[in-house]
Amino acid sequence: MHRRQFLGSGAAAAFLASGSGSAIAATATDSGAKAQFERVMDRILWGDFRLNPAELTYMGLDTGSYAWARSQLASGGMAGRVAGWDHAERRKQALDDVPTDGLSDLGQVHAGIVEFDLDSRLHARNHGLAHIGTPYVLTQQDGLYGSIPDFLDSVHPVETAGDAEAYLARLDSFAYALDNESELQRSEAARGFAAPDWSLAHVSNSLGEMVATKPADALMVQSLARRAAEKGIAGDWAARAAAILEGAIYPALARQKALVDRLQPRTRQGDGVWRVPDGDALYADALAYYTTTGLSANEIHEIGLEQVADLLAQLDTELTAAGMTGGTVGERLMALNKRPDQLFADSPAGREEIIDWLTGRVEKSWEQVSPAFAQLPPQALEVQRVPVAIEVGASTAYYQSPSPDGTRPGTFFLNLYDMNDWPRYTLPAIIFHEGLPGHHLQTGLLTGNDDLHLLLRNQYIGAYSEGWALYSEILADELGMYDGLERAGALQSWLYRAARLVTDTGLHSKRWSREKAIDYFGSTVGYPDNQTRNEIERYITMPGQACSYKIGQNAWLSGRERARAALGDGFDIKRFHTLLLDGDMPLALLDKRIDQWIAAEKVRLGV
Repeated sequence: MHRRQFLGSGAAAAFLASGSGSAIAATATDSGAKAQFERVMDRILWGDFRLNPAELTYMGLDTGSYAWARSQLASGGMAGRVAGWDHAERRKQALDDVPTDGLSDLGQVHAGIVEFDLDSRLHARNHGLAHIGTPYVLTQQDGLYGSIPDFLDSVHPVETAGDAEAYLARLDSFAYALDNESELQRSEAARGFAAPDWSLAHVSNSLGEMVATKPADALMVQSLARRAAEKGIAGDWAARAAAILEGAIYPALARQKALVDRLQPRTRQGDGVWRVPDGDALYADALAYYTTTGLSANEIHEIGLEQVADLLAQLDTELTAAGMTGGTVGERLMALNKRPDQLFADSPAGREEIIDWLTGRVEKSWEQVSPAFAQLPPQALEVQRVPVAIEVGASTAYYQSPSPDGTRPGTFFLNLYDMNDWPRYTLPAIIFHEGLPGHHLQTGLLTGNDDLHLLLRNQYIGAYSEGWALYSEILADELGMYDGLERAGALQSWLYRAARLVTDTGLHSKRWSREKAIDYFGSTVGYPDNQTRNEIERYITMPGQACSYKIGQNAWLSGRERARAALGDGFDIKRFHTLLLDGDMPLALLDKRIDQWIAAEKVRLGV
């Protein structure tokens, strides 16, 4: 899972050059549907930047006239949530006034993408939420206590004394935002929206560990001090940062921990989102958002069961051919997870080795994917360990997009808290998913498409993006990128996403307990115990999100095969993959866009 943030440098310059916040300054005075639609997108984008200035830092756009953003964070409270709803409502009204029949075929698809985005924000408002798929303010993976230290360390630049001062200003803002967030969580709990007790226990433990760390040893202090020293920036940055932690941030974290400790014994029982007010309706909306389909929970559950059975049969064949014949597929995979030849040492040297191993596979993948793509992204891709300070609650792996100016590469983060999570045979599939031909290739190509509006480059629609990344694992197989048992790892990866369909709907629609979900998922997929538990806990606090991957993969694969059947020998996979340049979109629009592409290819081929 990732949150993509990127813009192309040429279009970014156009955005920055416009004093009004218009991203397409050259068309601001044009007439017609296209110019009207572009102005709507401009205002959506600018409003989003105002609501969350950190977005500009993610994109590397917090310079010049927009340098103010580098020292600011989002407010973290209810006021920001209400402002976001109002922004979406105003922009939706403006979009409704656009005569979309005057747009090109692709323009109409793009209008549909923006409509989906705004409708999703307003559906969240119907439930009183900032986001339809994250119903809780604080969980083991959600909350400023984890996201801001990571952002400051991995995204906020420290190149000059001004950057360091902006870092300190953000530390001050962090304390303020934490208190706003705590007040928001207090009010949300009063209406029944607090995470399950075990999730709040994780939050409390993480907050306790943070305030127990000496300020001088904290990630937020060490990151600034180290990077300032590397750049030769004179100043007592460590002492100043530590003073803010001790005087403002730690007290705010302690207040948040006290709140969580009071809420934990009183939170509603159960694990699925059915436990909150109108939980069944919320889950239906979350599924519609994450899968971008009208599939019901029961339909998704059945799709999952069918695909689990098919993938188990394929894995049985693969493992049997490798001489592993005893027990269920899940049992054989669990045994494979523990084989000495599959494990990296649980030591600093072992952690360094796994990062080096993955880095080597990334380097090799650049050449391996070239037969399927007309162009490759220009940005580098690095592999890094999830920061130790946040790894307990962080995802097992995630991708962070590069900055458009190339100063920050794309980065694949691997959580190395438990080395048993990463048997060797499972790693190629995940690096192909997050890197090439997956997320890094997709986002890199979009970054270079200066013909696409900035708002569309910054969309993240899970069924499309995660579906692409999971389809990329199949494409990697077709390109011969797996060796030996690594193909079993790929099949296990697809099984893992199929089992998600069963587990997510089981938890949130069929009212499975966390324990039942862990038992089903672990015995089916054969993941290590710690990874299985972390996965299930993630699904509980992000209802519906886990379903986006396999539903999206199915759509990409079926769309490609539909195009291949329609074009026969004229089908060119490199040309098909240029569809990535159109941006993330709901799956129904992807189907429409593939049909448009097929029609254009038939004209080109004269068939």
